[in-house]
Amino acid sequence: MLHRGQESTDGTGGGELTVPMAWLYAEYIADELLRSGDLMPPTSFEFRAGRDALALTVFLSDTDGELSGIQVVSQLETWLSLTAYDQPWQDWVSERMAALTAEAVAANTPAPDLELAQAAWRWLEETELLAPDLNAVPGGGPVVGEDEGPKVWTPAWQLGLPLGHLAIHLF
Repeated sequence: MLHRGQESTDGTGGGELTVPMAWLYAEYIADELLRSGDLMPPTSFEFRAGRDALALTVFLSDTDGELSGIQVVSQLETWLSLTAYDQPWQDWVSERMAALTAEAVAANTPAPDLELAQAAWRWLEETELLAPDLNAVPGGGPVVGEDEGPKVWTPAWQLGLPLGHLAIHLF
């Protein structure tokens, strides 16, 4: 076990702890964007889906590994275009994850950022949330409240992505 003060963030080897700063920063940005939009309670699964989808977008779009606070505003348009309805976001994520995985394997170095991103992606793909059926036939019956319309089980990323996109717009 490592003692305090021996931990490292640069991944230089020696069996030291590598802190996943890139992923944590991407997750922080996503969390702040969603909280500022006040679209969902932060304790909801929908919020988590939005945060994970946005964090993946932020993390995977940072090809130089140099996303700093000042660049966040300049990246908003990129994130908007990546999360837009007509974009193949799921395919883009899969391709970027495969490329980063190949790089990590080739470099034979620990990749804790990538491991956290992969865990988020697995959760987004494998988890289904009960959501309003937006493809339901209008006028199929009286709808008393917003929670009483037709529902369908939906992959979490399909709920989180539009939520993240809207949060970027509202920022």
